[in-house]
Amino acid sequence: MKIRLLKGLMTILLILNTMACSDYVDVVPENIAVIEDAFETRDSAERFLATLYGYLPAYENANANPALSSGDEIFVNTNVSRNWPSAILAQGGQTVSSPLMGYWGTGSVSNLFIALRDCNIFLENVDKPFNLTEDEKIRWIAEAKFLKAYYHFYLMRMYGPIPLVRENIEVSEGVDAVRVPRNSVEEVTDYIVELLDEAIADLPASIADEGAELGRITAPIAAAIKARVLVTAASPLFNGNADYSSFLDSDGNELISTTYSEDKWVRAAEACQQAIQLAEANGHSLYQFDDPLPTWADITITKLSIRGSITERWNPEIIWGASGETVATLQNWAQAKIATGLTGENRESVQSWWSPPLQIAEMFYSENGVPIDEDTSYDFAGRYDVITATADDLYNISTGHETAKLHFNREPRFYASIGFDGGTWMGHGREDDTNLLFPQALADQKSGKLDAQRFAASGYWAKKLVYYENVQRTGGATGYSLRAYPFPVVRLADLYLLYAEALNESGNTSEAHSWIDRVRNRAGLDGVVDSWAAASNNPAKPTTKDGLRDIVHDERMIELVFEGQRFWDIRRWKRAPEFLNTDILGWNIDGETPGAFYNVISVGTYKFQSRDYLWPIPERDIITNDRLIQNPGW
Repeated sequence: MKIRLLKGLMTILLILNTMACSDYVDVVPENIAVIEDAFETRDSAERFLATLYGYLPAYENANANPALSSGDEIFVNTNVSRNWPSAILAQGGQTVSSPLMGYWGTGSVSNLFIALRDCNIFLENVDKPFNLTEDEKIRWIAEAKFLKAYYHFYLMRMYGPIPLVRENIEVSEGVDAVRVPRNSVEEVTDYIVELLDEAIADLPASIADEGAELGRITAPIAAAIKARVLVTAASPLFNGNADYSSFLDSDGNELISTTYSEDKWVRAAEACQQAIQLAEANGHSLYQFDDPLPTWADITITKLSIRGSITERWNPEIIWGASGETVATLQNWAQAKIATGLTGENRESVQSWWSPPLQIAEMFYSENGVPIDEDTSYDFAGRYDVITATADDLYNISTGHETAKLHFNREPRFYASIGFDGGTWMGHGREDDTNLLFPQALADQKSGKLDAQRFAASGYWAKKLVYYENVQRTGGATGYSLRAYPFPVVRLADLYLLYAEALNESGNTSEAHSWIDRVRNRAGLDGVVDSWAAASNNPAKPTTKDGLRDIVHDERMIELVFEGQRFWDIRRWKRAPEFLNTDILGWNIDGETPGAFYNVISVGTYKFQSRDYLWPIPERDIITNDRLIQNPGW
């Protein structure tokens, strides 16, 4: 058997010393003895394919996905999170000696270079099983090509330029063969797109056997990832970034383009359009809640449509979902303690520490569909004043409850996404939308600070992540009854907004409006042009490229909040310092009266340096490969 090494796997011990070939790297998954066995039959080859899927990063796991809580959307109180890699990362604690939440080399969350090696092994050997049909082989090759492309993209998004892993190489080629340089972001992007185009041609358009195959890759998934890849490559971080003018490889070649190209946005727009057409042709559409009670108000149905776009299992909006037990964990963390009769162990059944900062709550629009600091009728200066909810607020705020003026007259996505003191919360057995439960968040109340750990540091909860029929048990029972769901990696609303962004950046501002409006209309809002004309102090904003850019950025935050997109968005836009070098704001949750509670305080800090746009390559790999150039600032 020829033992193969991964071209580009920089941590290989061959560079350090001469060891037995078996010490270099495992060449097959742990549960398979040798490559010949892995590809002897159809079943064994299918197990190898499953291994390739097994390398997919746990998208819904906060300990594996930095995008969930290392940005500005979520803050977990430091009594809980002080040793979490995600929290240390958010506070500027990244290190080059042992990078946090990395995917490059040993000691990482997952070594995606090993994943790429195994993808190549599979592609080199998949024609060997004697009982594999031609149709199956074609599909499996397409799946492996997609996974190979996706793992390259995941690395590129984190590290920027990376060594391409086109094929595995023989050990006999020697030490110099594995000392490869990094390819430029443009080269990496082109190779990823090449693989995705090949995969799209042979992947199924949809899953026929949903009971057995949901989660496997389809052509719409591959097309959606292609769109995301090209939007990322066209964005300011990788397109015309003068900050990287001295970021050159060992031969003096540019690794990240310092020359801006609008053509990259044109290419991205075309990919977005193709992805949308393919998705819609195969049954994907924006989710609409379709099981209301006859008495429910329209706003209730709208809010459940927004929440259900995430939490309704395999709903038609989900193009690619990640199933995992940690979706249940996220719901437990995001659930406010709202059930009646909560005492002792009942209150302890949910953690309630997945908490959006005040800044996130303020980013949602007013009921008129524009930012609250632009709305000519919104009392922005008095937003922290405490007022009492009336019957006019019945469906969003409990009548008679005293809460901040900030919580009144907001758009439906605010009420669907953010749990707050006095805000109605559909679920826990309540079906009458005029008599819903709600958080009571003052210090001595049921939703308030339970102990040193179980509390929402900002006074807000990520309600959007919680399925509306979940129940926190009371009385003699304890525990939290919930329904898990596949966490969205890509959904159709995301594609619409990516397309709008690419259209605007490529000079088609007016054409972009309709794609934003589709998302806004599902949320009960008028289109951008009409909304700004009617309610904003900057009525022409949607008609200019710069103005619509700001709107797209806001729409992506609002629509995709808590889904792990904003972490990457603010990086590719080069806006991270704007949001991540600041105090994390919240309410004074130790306040025992509304007047004491509704005082804005700092509950933590974010720290971000320009070097944090890209992960550091592990220091040991830089030492062992003199052709690797470390990322700037590290």
